[in-house]
Amino acid sequence: MSNHDDPLFFERLGRLGPSLLLALDALETAKRRLHPPDLEGLRAGLEPIRSGLVESLESFAATPFPESTRNFREQLVASARTTREALDRFLAGDAGPAGLLEAMHLHCRAQRELYPLRRILPPIDRFFVEPALREGWKEEDPSPDVKVGLHRAGKPPPARGGFSLYVPESYDGASDWPLVVALHGGNGDGSDFLWTWLAEARGRRFLLLAPTSAGDTWSMMGPDVDADAILSMVAYVREHWRVDAGRILLTGLSDGATYTLLLGLRPDSPFTALAPISGVFHPTNLENGNLERARARRIYLVHGALDWLFPVFLARGARDALTEAGAELLYREIADLSHTYPREENDAILSWFDPGLTLSRP
Repeated sequence: MSNHDDPLFFERLGRLGPSLLLALDALETAKRRLHPPDLEGLRAGLEPIRSGLVESLESFAATPFPESTRNFREQLVASARTTREALDRFLAGDAGPAGLLEAMHLHCRAQRELYPLRRILPPIDRFFVEPALREGWKEEDPSPDVKVGLHRAGKPPPARGGFSLYVPESYDGASDWPLVVALHGGNGDGSDFLWTWLAEARGRRFLLLAPTSAGDTWSMMGPDVDADAILSMVAYVREHWRVDAGRILLTGLSDGATYTLLLGLRPDSPFTALAPISGVFHPTNLENGNLERARARRIYLVHGALDWLFPVFLARGARDALTEAGAELLYREIADLSHTYPREENDAILSWFDPGLTLSRP
């Protein structure tokens, strides 16, 4: 994109881009730190970031633009407006839990709207990889012989079922890749939860599958309507892309974590490692033989000491039961984690799951 014409447009673009990326990063941090007693402090920290985004967005949106930039401009403005709406929902004093969940959904949508612009603006390209990889990062040109990027099967939300899939643009089909299957929490959606792992998948090179439950949450009561669907999704990915059958991780948050153990310990499970985060050990595991099947299974169990929905003593009980059953268990209790997703833990989970996915550090 040339910047020798319309200097005002490019000058204001140079302000909007950083303020947008700063706001997205701040929302990510707020999601990680979200704990009821800390909510007002998080809001106070987000308020000036929102003000900066609003100012740069309004200024940019009011600026005449080169016709050649129309599509780019519309996409960037859409992402910035969605991010502003996410901040508005988070900052609303009367929003309640539903408003905070909506803010998190909008945060994911804003990233989905921004991602196509990574090929145009290098700062956006670098934003969608982990910080340790950003210096010198440049996306490789995809192979013309394989399907890469973002894929979706099923109707868009609020419809249930289906899946979102990310195949990193560096995938060329020349070798078998690890697969991470990530299950959202209650009332969530795979198209949102995908962004919890996308930067890691993009930089470390693994396939990422994020199913959406058939109902509001995963099948933990009554008939199991999700297991066969997820197994068929995994089979579909393995049919169309090269997957290393010895490196398939199943992970999930909250209800997704609870269901990770229910599904991952089944006798027909294709998963070679399990990483449940902020969930519980469902009593059905004691009735269906799953606990006995936990022997020698690799499990990375994560829970927050501040979890208000599933108190940490439940995780400690699961730890003890799985250890006694002979699981190859790694238990991580995070002192400052509430009932939220610890994105920073992805690094350790991936290194534990597959040492080949460990980042090289200076």
